Parts: sequence; structure tokens; C-alpha cells
Amino acid sequence: MSSLESPLRTSTKFQGSPSRLLLTALCASLGPLTFGFTIGYSSPAIPKLEKEKLLDGKSLTGWFGALMTVGAIFGGPCGGNLIEKYGRKRTLAIAASVFFVGWMMTGFASGIKSLFIGRTLCGFASGLITVAAPVYLAEVSTKTLRGFLGASMQLSITVGIVAAYALGMACSWSMLALFGAMSSVLALLLLVCIPETPRYLILKNRRKDALLALAALRGPHTDVEDECRDIEEGFMQESGSSFSYSEFRKPELSRPLFISVMIMFFQQFSGINAVMFYTVSIFQSAGYKNSELATVVIGVVQVIATLVACFLMDKMGRKKLLIIAGSTMALTCTTFGYYYYRMSSGTHANISWLAITSLIIYIIGFSLGWGPIPMLVMSEIFPAPARGAASGIATFTNWFCAFLITKEFIAFQELFGQAGTFWIFGVCCLFGVMFVSKYLPETKGKSLEDIELYFLGRSMLV
Repeated sequence: MSSLESPLRTSTKFQGSPSRLLLTALCASLGPLTFGFTIGYSSPAIPKLEKEKLLDGKSLTGWFGALMTVGAIFGGPCGGNLIEKYGRKRTLAIAASVFFVGWMMTGFASGIKSLFIGRTLCGFASGLITVAAPVYLAEVSTKTLRGFLGASMQLSITVGIVAAYALGMACSWSMLALFGAMSSVLALLLLVCIPETPRYLILKNRRKDALLALAALRGPHTDVEDECRDIEEGFMQESGSSFSYSEFRKPELSRPLFISVMIMFFQQFSGINAVMFYTVSIFQSAGYKNSELATVVIGVVQVIATLVACFLMDKMGRKKLLIIAGSTMALTCTTFGYYYYRMSSGTHANISWLAITSLIIYIIGFSLGWGPIPMLVMSEIFPAPARGAASGIATFTNWFCAFLITKEFIAFQELFGQAGTFWIFGVCCLFGVMFVSKYLPETKGKSLEDIELYFLGRSMLV
């Protein structure tokens, strides 16, 4: 399908110097880094909590890991409401504040109740972040850098995970939690230095503030009137700034919502949690006994692959990367299944290399596509008035599926076996590739207003 010129202006003349925008994105990415630290915390902390009898039994340990997703299930929809009521920047600040309280309760916990409340609060803040951060980054970006900055959120998350793994090798569980609290304070302080998004300000009829925000993002010597006018013209396509959930019955909203929800579903059912769950056992079966070092190595692989994805996002495009990554993950899930099939028959000793190779290639594939892109697509394809509500629904789907996979993985494994479980994940990866190929339009190099016009049927994307 050929792309047509949007009726909106497409010149890049007024995009300004990227230095201010990159600095703004860096400040906004401290929240996702704290979110990544929250994900990584449980791996080094749980063994130490079990040793001190604060987590006594598999049930309590399972719930400590799952409570993050429980909190995030509620945090996602709440974040959707907050970014519309208070703005994208303030929601990031609220998330950082909740992170701080959660980490402090965790770090100074004297019993299981405080641990669980702290973990749930950090999960709730994670849900807020997964809505507010991608929307903020998409709305402040230029169309030529939106893919890079959108993927940088996932990069920040992976850096946070590696930081938790690495610090966990030397720190107690309580000291590690205090590092999480410090990162949330730093995130809160840096938010003072960045503006609210111009699109939110225009949506709230604050045009003068929007111009100031654009000047802060693009540079004082950049003519921001042209970009401001483009955003206003995009909003003129809407009947008004108010939004009702009943409007999701309209095709221009139901289609992007369906796409985003399904991509979130396929992300979680790609098997990422299962693969990470088996990381330590895979390395141990290959003769590597230092499990903490193994998790750090996998974390570093994620960081490097996600960094590569940042640079590829605006060159190859979202759709092509998802297809390549999904195909790679399907293949490696198949080889994982074969490895565990051989292991169940007692003939696995000479192919442990297959499991490690599959693990590394799978992580690279996920980090190149299905890790960073679902949140990026979510932030791109919804019109501004519906962006909060729609992002909340998509994020709820993501975290609910993550909870199901995390909590029921053992039962799933007992029902289908280890090999069968990975083969099912491989099939889900293939279905994800087919879905993306058929339904997802390529948004590379298009303004948010161009994408909105596409779903209105007034423009075409490749």
C-alpha cells in the first residue's frame, strides 16, 4: 500500500535541535528505570527474604512476586484517568511519589504485611508509569525521533532490571529497597526540569503554555507556531475535547483499541515470563552454578539489544521489527520445547548449549521488538482525547495477562508439560506475527495527527 501525503504539514523544518528533546526524555525516563528496578528486585531479594524467614513458604513467595502485577492491574486504568485529569507530567510525579512510599515500606519492613503493602504500592506505581511515560514521550517527540524515544523507555526499564540484579549481588534486601527509593526521589526531582506535553496543554485550551512548552522542547530560536497549528488542526477533527467511553463504539477508536489490546496480549503470551523464570535453571543445567551472575548476563543482553532497537525503530519501522522479532521468538520457543522434550526422556546432557543459545536469541528477539514496541504503539495510535482511557484499557490488559502467566504458570506447566508449554508459547508468537502483518499500520515517520487521520479514513499509512 502506498502512503499518501497528509493534509497536515509534514515538513521537518520546525523540529528544532534534538538536544533539548533528548534531555527531556532522559529526565522522564527515570520513572521507567525505577519500574525496571521493581521488576528486577524480586530475583535477588526473595532468596534473602526466605533466608531471614520473612517469606516462609512457597505460597508467600509466590504472592510476593505476583503482588506487583496485582497493583499494576489497578494502576493502569487509574493512570489513564490521571493523565487526562492532571496531565502527563503530574502523573509521572504521582507515580514517583508512590514508588517512594512503596520502597520505604519495603526497605523498613519488619513483617510480611509491610512487605506486601510496599510491593503492591510499587506495582501500582508501575501501572501508572506504563501509561504515563509512553504517552509523555510520544507527545513531546518529533515524528522522526518518536520511535527512538519510545524505545528508550524500554531501555530504561532494562537498565533498572540490571541495576537491581547487580546491586542485589552485594546488598541486603532492605538496602536494595532503599536504592529503589533513591531512584524514585531522583525521578521526582528531575521532573521539575521538564514541561508538560504541548498536546495536553492544547487539549486543555492553554495555547500560550503549549507554545512555551514547544519552545522548551525544540529550542528558543525555533519557530514553534507551525507545529502548534498542526496539533490544533488535528484536534479540530474531534467533535470536542470531552470524552466518553461510549465513543469506543466508533470505528476510528475501536480499531486502534483492538490492535493495542491484542498486541499487549501477544506480548505477555509470547512466553517472556516463562523464559525468565527458567533462566537460572538453564544456566545451572549447562554447568554455570553462579545464578546471580547468570541473571546479570541476561540483563546486559537485554540492555544491549534494546539499545540497538532504539536506533532501528525509526529506520526499519515498528511492523517489520515485530514480525522479525516474533518469528525469532517462535523459533526459539520451539527449540526450547525440543530441549525440554529431550530432557524429559533423559537425553539432554549433550544439548545444554541449545537451551543457552535459545535463551540468548529469544531475549535478543524480544528486546528488539515485542519488548519496546507494544507500549510505543499504544502511545501512537489513539487520538488525544481518548489517549488516557484507551491506554488505561490496554495497560490493564497487559498487566492482567502478566498476572495470569505469573500466577498460573506452574499449573499450566503441569497440564501441558515443560515442552508443551514452550511449544504453545511458540504458536502464540506465530499468531502475533500474523496479527501484526494483517492489522498493524506502519507508523514510522508519521505525526500523531497523521496516524489519527488514518483511523478516520482520511489518510493512508504503509
